Amino acid sequence: MPPVKKQVKKRAPPKHKLPDPLKPGEVLTDSMKRQWKVGGAVGQGGFGLLYAASPNGPGTVGPNAEYVIKIEPHDNGPLFSEINFYLRTAKQDMIRDWMKAKKMKHLGVPRYIGSGSHEGKMRLRFMVMERFGENLHKMFESAGKVFTRRDVAMLAIRLLHTLEYLHEHQFVHADIKGSNLLLGFTKDTQDQVYLVDYGLAYRYLPDSGHRDYKEDPRKAHDGTPEFTSSDAHKGVPAARRGDIEILGYVLLQWLCGQLPWEDNLANCDYLRDQKIKYLKNIPSLLKACFPEGDCPDEMRKYLDYTSGLVLNSSRYQERPDYNYLRGLFTSALKKAGWKDDGKFDF
Repeated sequence: MPPVKKQVKKRAPPKHKLPDPLKPGEVLTDSMKRQWKVGGAVGQGGFGLLYAASPNGPGTVGPNAEYVIKIEPHDNGPLFSEINFYLRTAKQDMIRDWMKAKKMKHLGVPRYIGSGSHEGKMRLRFMVMERFGENLHKMFESAGKVFTRRDVAMLAIRLLHTLEYLHEHQFVHADIKGSNLLLGFTKDTQDQVYLVDYGLAYRYLPDSGHRDYKEDPRKAHDGTPEFTSSDAHKGVPAARRGDIEILGYVLLQWLCGQLPWEDNLANCDYLRDQKIKYLKNIPSLLKACFPEGDCPDEMRKYLDYTSGLVLNSSRYQERPDYNYLRGLFTSALKKAGWKDDGKFDF
């Protein structure tokens, strides 16, 4: 009788409860003793709520308040992880110093404003954030599920700058997608793009050194199914190359409208196998995405680079060549005669 194959027991997804709603006008005090007044609700995630907010003062919080407060029950974990990321990586002076050293006018990393705990009907954890505008997934859908080649090139350059900053500060994002990319809210920032939601952000380079490559089926398939990395599908700790791979799938979807494995998003093993199959044969991936053969050359080169980085386990700890990847899109803009004026077509 053939041996029975042992089934790997996958860990159950964590269950997070939503917090009790806050009342407009309620005041929260952060860890630096600054007070913030809460306005109306402006959004809801899988585990928390978002409220418009402003520094405490007379009057109500108006609809155009430039801050939001994100809250969750204190027993939940995602916002705790996100606050930890911001404290280590996104303090305002850190971002300012990086931009000055790189001679940049903008970096798509939200600034840490404040955080704390609040005692009410239930104990809450909260974080004060800059307020942002529409997300790129909604813009993508409004544009007929395709962005122009110019827009994709401009977005790629900006997002590679953002990822380089995160990676150089020991973190990976691990969940890059249009719904986590937000335009600025104010008049001065409405053409800027920010990468948000660091609930899955992972410190790949702790004090002890880079994490080791180790597959763990119990931790497999973290992230957003259609975009998540091959490493994530195998339960390997997130690393820099995973962010590069995920970004590649996002850029590809923006250009062609739909990824070839989006027909079966409920089957994560299928998604893993499809991605690995196509990474081993980039021409077949491009044929599936661009039947007319009109794939932009910069996208092909980006995916060729990604394939080499991802398929070789010995390159797991390798620092991606951000300059090379940005150069692909910079050259494409120049060759086409397009100017990166910071104004998108969508």
